[in-house]
Amino acid sequence: MNTSQTTGLIGPAATATVSVKPIVLRAPQRGEDLHVHVTAPVTGTNLPIVLFAHGFGSDLDGYAPLVDHWASHGFMVVQATHLDAHRLGLPADDPRRPHLWRYRVQDMRRILDELATLEACVPGLEGRVDHSRIVAAGHSFGGQTAGILVGLRVTDPETGVAEDLSDARVMASIRLATAGRGGDELTPWAHENLPWLRDQDFSHITAPGLVVVGDKDEMGLSTRGPEWTADPYTLSRGDKSLLTVHGGEHLLGGISGYRVAETTDENPERVALIQHVTLAYLRHITGIDGTDWEQAQKVLADGHALGRLESK
Repeated sequence: MNTSQTTGLIGPAATATVSVKPIVLRAPQRGEDLHVHVTAPVTGTNLPIVLFAHGFGSDLDGYAPLVDHWASHGFMVVQATHLDAHRLGLPADDPRRPHLWRYRVQDMRRILDELATLEACVPGLEGRVDHSRIVAAGHSFGGQTAGILVGLRVTDPETGVAEDLSDARVMASIRLATAGRGGDELTPWAHENLPWLRDQDFSHITAPGLVVVGDKDEMGLSTRGPEWTADPYTLSRGDKSLLTVHGGEHLLGGISGYRVAETTDENPERVALIQHVTLAYLRHITGIDGTDWEQAQKVLADGHALGRLESK
C-alpha cells in the first residue's frame, strides 16, 4: 500500500528483509524455553532495534503489518512468544498465571542480554546492529510490558510492592492501545482477572514515548471508555506524543496481522497511518532523520480525517 495516497504523508522507500524464527533461548526458570523471531533489512549498518511485545494471547508470528514495515525501513525487530500466548495453552490453574506480567519483562531482559546471540542467528546480520539504540514497543498487554521497561511501575498484586523494573538499555517506547491507571476505574471483571492492572503508576516514566489510541477502543476493562487508553500519555512526564486514531478500535484497523479474523475495525488506511507515524517516530527518536516526524506533526495537528497527533 502507498501510504502517501491514504494518509497524505510521504515516507522513505522500503528494502528487502530477512526473517528467522524460532530462535530458542534457554530459560529453565520460566518453565518454557523462550522462542524469538528476528526480522531485519538485508542491507544497511548501525541498525537500531525495536523490541516488540505482543498483546495477550498472541505470539511471535503476530503484528506483521508493523514488524515488516519497521524492518523494511532500517530496524532490527525482535519479538518473543510470551507465556500468555494461546499456542502455549497455559492451564487456568498454572501457578505462573498471576505473574504473567512479570515473566514478560523477564523475557525482554533475556532478549536484551542475548542480542549478540540473536544477531548471529540471522544470516548476514552480525555486526550490522547498533545495540545502543533500543526502543521498546507493544500493543495492549504488550504496551504495559514496553512501559515497564521505561519506568511504568506496577504494584505486584501479591506483595503490594511497586518495583522499578525499568532497563537503562531502552531509550524510548511506543505503546499502542494499552491500559490506563487501575483503581476503582477498572471493571469488576478486569479487577478480578487482570490483577496486574489494579495499580499502575505512570509518573516515573521520563523516557520519550509515543502513545497510540483508538477513539472507539471499548476494551471493557475500564468504566471510562476509550479515553482510559490515553493515560500512558496524560499521566507520564517529559517528552511524549499521542496519536489518536479516529474510528480506531482495539486492533487499530488491523495491526495484529494481515486480514486476521479478530480485527473488528479492519481499515487499511488506519494501518497505513500507524505504520507511517510509528516509523517516523522511530527514525526521529533514534536520530536517523526527523523530517518525516516533523511532517507528521504538521499534517496531523488538527482536522485530518484519520487521526490527530499532539505532543507535550
